Amino acid sequence: MPLDGPGLIKALGPEAGAGLETVHTLLCRRQAGAFQRAAKSGEDLLVACTQESRLFLELNEQTEGAAGLAERPIRFVNVRETGGWSKDANAATPKIAALIALAQLPDAEPVTTVGYRSGGRVLVIGGADRAGHAARMLADKLDVSLLLNQADAAPGGTLAQPRTMAVHAGVVTSISGWLGAFEVNWTQRNPIDPDLCTRCNACIEVCPEGAIDFSYQIDLSRCRSHRDCVRVCEAAGAIDFERAPRALSEHFDLVLDLGATPILTLHQPPQGYFHAADERALMAAVLQLRESVGEFEKPKFFQYKQKICAHSRNEKIGCTACIDVCSARAIRSDASMKGKAGGATLAGIIVEPHLCVGCGACTTVCPSGAISYATPGPHEQGRRIRALLSTYQRAGGNAVAGPAALLVHSRGAGAQLIGDLGRAARTDAAVRGVPARVLPLDVWHTASTGIDLWLAAIAFGASQVWVLMTAEEAPEYRAAVAAQMRLAQAILSGLGWLGVHLRIVEATDVRTLDAALQAEPAATVKHPAGFTVQADKRATLDLAIEHLLLQASRVPDAIALPVSASPAFGRLFGSVNVDPDRCTMCLSCVSACPEAALADNPDKLQLRFIEKNCVQCGLCASTCPEAAITLEPRLWLADAGKARKQLRVLSEVEPYRCIRCAKPFSTPNAVALMIAKLGAHPMFQGAGADRLKMCGDCRVIDMHGNPNEVRITDV
Repeated sequence: MPLDGPGLIKALGPEAGAGLETVHTLLCRRQAGAFQRAAKSGEDLLVACTQESRLFLELNEQTEGAAGLAERPIRFVNVRETGGWSKDANAATPKIAALIALAQLPDAEPVTTVGYRSGGRVLVIGGADRAGHAARMLADKLDVSLLLNQADAAPGGTLAQPRTMAVHAGVVTSISGWLGAFEVNWTQRNPIDPDLCTRCNACIEVCPEGAIDFSYQIDLSRCRSHRDCVRVCEAAGAIDFERAPRALSEHFDLVLDLGATPILTLHQPPQGYFHAADERALMAAVLQLRESVGEFEKPKFFQYKQKICAHSRNEKIGCTACIDVCSARAIRSDASMKGKAGGATLAGIIVEPHLCVGCGACTTVCPSGAISYATPGPHEQGRRIRALLSTYQRAGGNAVAGPAALLVHSRGAGAQLIGDLGRAARTDAAVRGVPARVLPLDVWHTASTGIDLWLAAIAFGASQVWVLMTAEEAPEYRAAVAAQMRLAQAILSGLGWLGVHLRIVEATDVRTLDAALQAEPAATVKHPAGFTVQADKRATLDLAIEHLLLQASRVPDAIALPVSASPAFGRLFGSVNVDPDRCTMCLSCVSACPEAALADNPDKLQLRFIEKNCVQCGLCASTCPEAAITLEPRLWLADAGKARKQLRVLSEVEPYRCIRCAKPFSTPNAVALMIAKLGAHPMFQGAGADRLKMCGDCRVIDMHGNPNEVRITDV
């Protein structure tokens, strides 16, 4: 592939490009000596070849005088399949420079880890033949138990005669937990208890219908109640037709499910649970199970700030986006006692870190930023995006190849597909390969980046942000990313930016991906932003929108934001509208608002609002006893966006004054509501009707009678 050493040095700067004076074209084999000389230098090493990373690591170990990986890690970057082998390779120098700059960034800050401990106790669920076959492949390393699952079919198959492992039978009712901590519940209904059965085969011999086979379970559809089996099994007592169904439960470290359909239907099953419907899947599962003994850990992928969570207040449910989107079912509502003597008060969410798979979809749909991705954090991911785009622009990429498109892809199937595309471009004249203006950005999961990072990328000068989705992503993730993209695109289009800036690229094969990456650039900013992406999601959004506003071709007073088909995934900005005829100024909405968007006024009867803070969670509307509040999704840009940051009055009334003493004690709507609800009560009939228009003190005086008191209405 064409490599421009001097061009890369110029693009990266003298210090960053100090090792690029010599261009190595066959480094991995023929010029391996050059790597060994570099390894002895003690300087940081960056190798532009990921295919032969294992070879380079071995070379480093074998090179006398080379620093160990603990002292000086070796970084790898793919510049070949991602651009050097495309039909645009001659224009790929700015992209290669950008990828090198990205690879030179420090690793993400370390985070706390989540631990697992497995003793190797595995439950194999399935028919006698397949379960026994799997058990034999595992028995030398694991403590195996069998559960003959009768949920789908009659008994069948053959159990081994030797009793070398525990055998159960029944219908699985639930599986919960994770690696090292599974709880499996099942119901045993068959008359034969496999735990008591000695496998003497006497019952099989005497059964006239052949209803008992070598799985040692009775096919009740064939049994005609002769009960000869009970007689011959009297000593063991394994057969009892009068035995009531028993609910059983045990704990296991690992679960192997061999059913045609998985018992756990989650898109992201917990670690330690394996489903194998065919022999190929079974072999893969067995290999992993055999290595699943010991202690393991993974990063804790999320951070949670309960204080700004918009899930619940005052026993009312607001935002449920994270719960709805999690395909691993790792997030649930927290119904806990919060210093309340009576019932439970909902106070946020609980994320089970052992179930979390690190997809980050919850952070993408969270409107407040209460839950955020931890590794890399938003600020670290923002630094990666800015390094890519700024290096590409500095190297002349906009002029050479066109405005950059950021291609977010997973490190699994996404990276594999991009590699396949690069290799196909070498031999297939119809395949163009990854265009020179498309900058790949690898992430742990494609759902982990959201609207804050997308709009920041556009502000940094990206023409488009594309998210590559293959067969890895759950339907919830696709819906969530699509909903957030509609919001971001509505903002960009509302500001006059032409073209489609955000798109999900659906591809599972090379040709589909190749065609999708040929899209024309959309409008870009003239002056890339210089701000730093913040750890706080809404702070980053404000910075990005402010920069886009400064360079927008038009600034409307407001941009209407779309309402998603899954409303929980499409919350972001908006206003609160109050019906003055219904509002009693009780201010319950103020206490319910988790984001301090709503506020009272200690000096006046006012309901005030800061639109920038509103996340459209709906807690104010669900809390309002008079149903006086509605939500309006929008981005308010009056006064160049300054108005949305200031307090404004949503509702204001003059206080209602006591008709006896003139002291203010309520609002007109509250008094009218009180009269409507209590006016028919005997206590407030005739002259007593006026008591509802009095303050508390005057009401008591009026009830007991005081001729010296003069009513205001009599004066």
